[in-house]
Amino acid sequence: MTATGAMLGSKSSFSTRISLRWVPEVPEETTDTVVLSVGEYFVDLRMDKASGAIDWAMAGTRIEENPNEIPLKVLFTRELDSFNEIGIVDVGNFSPLPNGDDLECGEMPRTDLPGSPMTGFEEVWRELAFREGPEGPKKGLSWILESDDRDLDFGEGNEVTITKMFMGRIWGTYLAFRQVQTHTREKGVSGEWTVKRAGAEVSARREEWSSGSWEDKYLVGPDGGAVPSMKSGFAGEGEGSWRVPGETVTIDGKAFIVRAFEEI
Repeated sequence: MTATGAMLGSKSSFSTRISLRWVPEVPEETTDTVVLSVGEYFVDLRMDKASGAIDWAMAGTRIEENPNEIPLKVLFTRELDSFNEIGIVDVGNFSPLPNGDDLECGEMPRTDLPGSPMTGFEEVWRELAFREGPEGPKKGLSWILESDDRDLDFGEGNEVTITKMFMGRIWGTYLAFRQVQTHTREKGVSGEWTVKRAGAEVSARREEWSSGSWEDKYLVGPDGGAVPSMKSGFAGEGEGSWRVPGETVTIDGKAFIVRAFEEI
């Protein structure tokens, strides 16, 4: 292990959740959670410790609305979501705790209760040291890619099915998600077109660099084997278009948009 992102001067963040409290209940932590944030994008995998299944998998944008203020207000938009809340915007308010952790307060659907009622929550988050990766000590690559679905072709109909994917890496930690989504185009009463998105079960992969190679930490979901792996490497990683947010790279024959990139 090495230093945290803040100590390295990195704009990336590698964090874990210490506890979740549904107000007014007591705090607990039933998951193994890691979140990779690079630039204004994030990938977040929460694995249930008891069952080894996905508790929650999501990816999308992370926008700080009031940088340098306390509490820090962050808007999270989910473009892939195992709870099928695609396009939902969450608001989290973060305040530092005396021990260096962050307390996030907000409100979100409580999916373990009938009807998933909106419920107040408190989460405690801790920054983790970046895991050493293949680049060696005190340096590494961080990036987030999103599958390129910008030119959806609805053709003659109003429904199209896509395979939405997100992949993220911070040094020696890698997360990747795959979710089949149905996008349905609907015309409103005033004639405007909107698109509603629904997603199937998420497949996920978490890999960690250990003893000179990438190793599976978790591989779950119906299409887990189709989720790209770092084990075989990605051609051109960290070079050329990989370094430019908004550019497109190709992995396993599929186009991905570079959403964020950092090298230290």
